[in-house]
Amino acid sequence: MHNVLDLQQMPAFLFNHIALSVKDVDESVEFYQRVLRLKEIKNTASDSKTRWLSFGDGKQLHLIPRPNSEIKVNKAVHFALSTFDLDLFIDHLKASGITFFDWLDVPNKVYIRNDGIRQVYFQDPNGYWIEVNDDCQ
Repeated sequence: MHNVLDLQQMPAFLFNHIALSVKDVDESVEFYQRVLRLKEIKNTASDSKTRWLSFGDGKQLHLIPRPNSEIKVNKAVHFALSTFDLDLFIDHLKASGITFFDWLDVPNKVYIRNDGIRQVYFQDPNGYWIEVNDDCQ
């Protein structure tokens, strides 16, 4: 039997990073720098070919080269970012030639959730889904 902690004893957690397996780490870094304007930061964990990008505020994206691994994705497995100007970001996607989708897979359409939050989805070079929404309360 496991020892269950009282909820008041549970430590707080901070979000640290997302790690993705990628076929071509250089292509993925270029994509995330071009589309999301993420800055590359030093991989302080190892001398591997894994490359790190910063979302800012200590949050990171780690791109781990796995050229021979199968990558399986679906839209329900995604990460989400929020922006104060979703329309400006959508214009950037269009100018970059990136097709975005609503939750129902309608191309170039914004989805409006029941709570009024607007969101779009698009894919990186490995097929990972990324949501960008305007939930900046």
